[in-house]
Amino acid sequence: MPTKKGVYAKSVYKEPGPIRTDEDPFHSMMERFNIAADILELESGFYDYLCKPTHIHITSNPVVMDDGNVKVFEGFRVIHNDVLGPSKGGIRYAPDVNLSEVKALAAWMTWKCAVVNVPFGGAKGGVTCNPRKMSPGELERLTRRYTSGLMEVFGPEKDIPAPDMNTNEQIMAWILDTYAMHARHTNTAIVTGKPIALGGSRGRVEATGRGVMTTTLAAMERIGMKPFTSTVAVQGFGNVGSIAAKLLREQGCKVVAVSDVSGGYYNADGLDIIKMIEYSRANGFSLDGYRDADLISNDELLTLDVDVLVPAAKEDQITVKNAHDIKAKIIAEGANGPTSPEADDILNEKGTLVVPDILANAGGVTVSYFEWVQDRHGYFWTLDRVNRRLDFMMREAFDTVYDTAEKHDVSLRIGAYVLAVDKVASALRLRGIYA
Repeated sequence: MPTKKGVYAKSVYKEPGPIRTDEDPFHSMMERFNIAADILELESGFYDYLCKPTHIHITSNPVVMDDGNVKVFEGFRVIHNDVLGPSKGGIRYAPDVNLSEVKALAAWMTWKCAVVNVPFGGAKGGVTCNPRKMSPGELERLTRRYTSGLMEVFGPEKDIPAPDMNTNEQIMAWILDTYAMHARHTNTAIVTGKPIALGGSRGRVEATGRGVMTTTLAAMERIGMKPFTSTVAVQGFGNVGSIAAKLLREQGCKVVAVSDVSGGYYNADGLDIIKMIEYSRANGFSLDGYRDADLISNDELLTLDVDVLVPAAKEDQITVKNAHDIKAKIIAEGANGPTSPEADDILNEKGTLVVPDILANAGGVTVSYFEWVQDRHGYFWTLDRVNRRLDFMMREAFDTVYDTAEKHDVSLRIGAYVLAVDKVASALRLRGIYA
């Protein structure tokens, strides 16, 4: 079972600014990239090229609020790399969105697309706002202003956005319409994660959670675990966490704990995930007040005595503070960057099998690719066809990452980085450097 890290890279990356902390996701990404670059003996010039974003766009987005006042929201779009194809990545709305986070997410998208063999580069966008305190009209005006400010960036063969944290198919529909109004024609391939009526793909909403389920089952097979005798805890009950919990339950796993911003919910006999999803939707997408479970904290959930842990909330949830206490045999990362590099060291020494984010949660971008293909062809697939193709690609990617990790005697995370960085670097060598 590949769990050891192998060799470390010399950290040659330097960037002006604050000293790295565990809460800096870009530097967390770089620590893993450095190890892969060292294993691959990556040339210094290619190292410099691949570790830095290709383009960074920062926008000021004035919005007339419902009370008549104007409020300005800062927006970002980072294109990390487009060597393999058009850049691809979601847009998130959250109060703590910042450039370092968006840069890290864009880089993770580059490696994620390479791992699952999708012909896209990596990008990410975000707006610093609190969508829970904004009306639908304010969100629409913000989305349209953000889109219009990036008209020269977005494009079906340039940079293709998608939903992410606190954005959804309605926001993607507004992006599609705004782009169409400026371009004077409709091209549904400009954005993915759209409503099906506007060229969206069946299975896109469930895709990330389904990918988590598929890679979790693949990991179970590798170490001899059986779904019907396995217990699961899921941190985060948004789209990814709730779908992953539902699908793992359908495969026979006993989901004993889930959590959201209101806290954790535990039942040793297993939770009724369908009932909890229905309750959350009826309660403003919150489990607050749910009574058919014992209340626990998010921290307690992470250290429960379960077979599988799915962190599907935010970055840096598993750190040196709690990694020693984690008892799960498998961690399947539904969120981006939930495990700090220092926690990785501890988990590797414990023998915990971590299915890394750039593999486990790549189902979303895989079905986004399917949606982009369908839009460009004008021919749409059945749900069964989407799911079968997704399962095949996720299984194939898991096997390739596992074999790469075994070859280099490293963890699955470093195996995934080695695979991804090597693929992008190889494509860059073939293309050459334009002068």
